[in-house]
Amino acid sequence: MARKWRARIGPGLCGLALLLGAIGSSRADDDAKPAYPAMAAVGQYRVASATEEITLSRSAAPASISGDASVLTLGDHGYETTLKGKNGFVCLVQRSWAAGFDDAEFWNPKLRAPICFNPAAARTVLPAYLERTEWAIAGVSKADMIKRTNAERAAKRIATPGPGAVSFMMSKQGYLGDAAGHWHPHLMFYFAHTDAVDWGADLHGSPVIAAPGDSEAIATFFVLVPTWSDGTPAVMEKH
Repeated sequence: MARKWRARIGPGLCGLALLLGAIGSSRADDDAKPAYPAMAAVGQYRVASATEEITLSRSAAPASISGDASVLTLGDHGYETTLKGKNGFVCLVQRSWAAGFDDAEFWNPKLRAPICFNPAAARTVLPAYLERTEWAIAGVSKADMIKRTNAERAAKRIATPGPGAVSFMMSKQGYLGDAAGHWHPHLMFYFAHTDAVDWGADLHGSPVIAAPGDSEAIATFFVLVPTWSDGTPAVMEKH
């Protein structure tokens, strides 16, 4: 039986928000009508079946990792643990509200972003997204989400990524938005503030991309990898 996943730690990072910022997600022009001005019907954010969502979630990482991971699926009030794993990893499919609040695709119901968090990231990075999902499903407006997030930041409840926190986004079945499409298979490493230069990030020819977090105290690095989770090669494009 599925059980509700409870976020026990304060807000951390939303990997998709950082990803979309790094690759340049679509933005609405001031005079253009936004494509996704408000949340669609909840049903549009759901995957057709739990079996399909489990398969999509596990596609985020190689089977050697995702096969023994816990899997969360979207339920009536938030994410629920559909399968209990044994290696400490947690896999799920992120929806569009993982993006930054000013992102034009914040309510895009087509977005499906499979991701697997290692144990450290599951404890310290994932809870913020799970909490935001509960808000979205409950009908909380984006404006109120911003207020709640700012209040948590003011109360110093923003979590610092735990040592060794990393996530996998290697699914060729993912759809990271209208601007990004499938993008590239990659890993994300989460840290307390670290200078991008120390990682060789954003330099010509480097596979490492730096993205800012919610605050100056947080840093996230994307490392592109050459294959999808099933081992097939990915076509690496310049960005």
